[in-house]
Amino acid sequence: MTALPEGWKTVRLKISGRVQGVSYRWWTVGEATKRGLDGWVRNRRDGSVEALLSGPVDAVDDMIDACRIGPPAARVTDVEVAAEEGAVTGGFEQRPTV
Repeated sequence: MTALPEGWKTVRLKISGRVQGVSYRWWTVGEATKRGLDGWVRNRRDGSVEALLSGPVDAVDDMIDACRIGPPAARVTDVEVAAEEGAVTGGFEQRPTV
């Protein structure tokens, strides 16, 4: 990670519910890219989805709100949000399950 520019923030999300097997990661990549965010998304073995979002505050906040809904087949029950230090660069990608 690099230093966080003025007006930017980085957060880590843990999204729970029916979020695997419903194209949640693919949807997240598209939505984050549309908002100009950097970071990544991946499935977790516990059935949740984890995402790291970095970018302008308004775009990150908007993406958090979108993640609370997700793609049409998802049923999100919880989104935990934790602040992270520093900024991520290099676009937005899907990572392997951990």
